[in-house]
Amino acid sequence: MILMLSMAGCGKKQDEVVVYTAVDQVYADEIFEMFEEETGITVKAVYDTESNKTTGLTNRIIAEAEKPVCDVFWNNEFIQTIDLEKKGMLQAYVPAEADTIPEYYKAADGTWTAMGGRARVFLVNTDLLTEQEYPDSIYDFANDKYEGSQLAIAYPMFGTTRTMAAAIYAQLGEAQAREYFQSIADKGVQVVDGNSVTKDMAATGQVAIGFTDTDDAKEAIEDGAPVVMVFPDQDEEGMGTLMTPSTAAIIKGAPDQKNAEAFMDFVLSEKVERKLVDMGFFDVSCRDAVSDSGIKGMNLNLEDIYEYLDIASKDMETIFSRAQ
Repeated sequence: MILMLSMAGCGKKQDEVVVYTAVDQVYADEIFEMFEEETGITVKAVYDTESNKTTGLTNRIIAEAEKPVCDVFWNNEFIQTIDLEKKGMLQAYVPAEADTIPEYYKAADGTWTAMGGRARVFLVNTDLLTEQEYPDSIYDFANDKYEGSQLAIAYPMFGTTRTMAAAIYAQLGEAQAREYFQSIADKGVQVVDGNSVTKDMAATGQVAIGFTDTDDAKEAIEDGAPVVMVFPDQDEEGMGTLMTPSTAAIIKGAPDQKNAEAFMDFVLSEKVERKLVDMGFFDVSCRDAVSDSGIKGMNLNLEDIYEYLDIASKDMETIFSRAQ
């Protein structure tokens, strides 16, 4: 039986593990139930909310540093997890099936491990473009292939579009990346308030192409909009698309290290990743054995992306505030 931990916290029993999670509750609950059935350990879960999202959970973990309540942080992205690592809030642990996960999806010091997640895609309106006119590279947002008014992207100072900007900086280097985003601003691409707005604009034909995440794109497709997903830069010489994996980590000073390790072994196992792919929460897998989608991701270490966040964010603020 999954128990929700109150914000005030409470005492723990020997057969419990406290998990703070930003994973959507409808998916997380099913994984928690599987874990409980397999191990007999009860999960006491703290979920994020629409009002605080992942930041609220990380702030709570930081506030509890002197007397941790959380055993495991199961996040739906990696930036905030690495931020906790940099603050010294995580305990190193190598999960049982870590050798099946690529090195660039794991912390060098073992403090966190990634799994499947979302990817960046073009959402193309098929009423406005034929298949021959579909984009195939992120450079199509910066070159002369389309009018800027046909394209939409979320402000790259926030959310996964901010992460994408940092990834492009890590991939291309500062000078080329800055030039790329300046070209987007100069050609008048529509820069909007979030991926969901981008999705809606492509779905309703306000633009021909929106640059968004797979979860938003899938929502438009499931709603019956005349759109398709196109993954950028998938040819042999292409850089691939940004993958945004979920992550899991043990909190330093976790009240129940043993049960925390048991949960880490479970949630980062191949069978759980496969389950989350089958459920539709993960659009891409970090293991080839789980998903045969053939989607090519950027060959970047997640920590390298994190290191470019500040410089990329400052440049995005300068470029896109000036363009308004």
